[in-house]
Amino acid sequence: MIPRIDAQAFLADDVDVVAQVRVAAREIGFLTVHNSPIPIDDIKDVFAAYAGFFALPAAQKNAVNMAQTGSNRGWGASGSEQVDPDANPDYKQVFDCGFEIDGSELAAYAPNQWPEVPAEFRVLIENYYARALAFSGDLLAAIVGAIGEDAAYFRTQFDQPMALLRGNYYPPRPANAGSKDFGIATHTDYGCLTLLAMDGTPGLEVRKRGGGWIPVSAPVGEFVINFGEMLEMWTQKRVVATPHRVVGGTDERMSIPLFYNPNATANVAPIGSGKTIHAIDHLQKRYDETYLHLKDKT
Repeated sequence: MIPRIDAQAFLADDVDVVAQVRVAAREIGFLTVHNSPIPIDDIKDVFAAYAGFFALPAAQKNAVNMAQTGSNRGWGASGSEQVDPDANPDYKQVFDCGFEIDGSELAAYAPNQWPEVPAEFRVLIENYYARALAFSGDLLAAIVGAIGEDAAYFRTQFDQPMALLRGNYYPPRPANAGSKDFGIATHTDYGCLTLLAMDGTPGLEVRKRGGGWIPVSAPVGEFVINFGEMLEMWTQKRVVATPHRVVGGTDERMSIPLFYNPNATANVAPIGSGKTIHAIDHLQKRYDETYLHLKDKT
């Protein structure tokens, strides 16, 4: 069972809640949180902004098409990603933005692309991004502290985070979809922590340890939290990254994940191993394997 956690109680070090999170991090890889510091009306406004953008004609969205760049900034059309090489490209649409560093040559810090409409799109998304970054940082510090790691050390590794905010639009499952077609195919997230806002429509499925799938959902205002490959490696598998997918159904749905990833230069090799694995090397390799326009270039 995926636990539902009171975020404020957890951040206040409530002993029972911390114990639940510890188990979720070590054994499940997923939890949901409520009572967050992000106002529900702000989350609703962000969903509305993404909905307005995805409703635009393809010709307008194409003005910020990430396929025209060497990074993952802007609109990704249906079929622009392939998270599982044994499945067909995912049929969802996305809009990605992230942390910018002027003059950086790293694609992970590339300039964002912003559409001209909806009019308030950029302001709403940037404001939410800042709130989601702060909340994710507090959650991650508390989670690694709960499993016995140095929370202060982890915080120092996220002052220029390669954090990616995404709007996902899942249309109804195509009538001609087959066994290799997914809104997003089975995968584990690539980085550290994912803060996922959902619109309340079912669709996300998490693989159980003994096999099979369980649905996971959260109403607007609550969040699904899961962990990525980088954090699993960094913590010597004391935090687990769990496979998940979206098959899709008769209803359209949206979700907004914030992929909270560390600085490019952070050493994410297993703590105490004496090895060096820079976060950018792991993350960029996974991006190059997933985004079709980056896969073509490599």
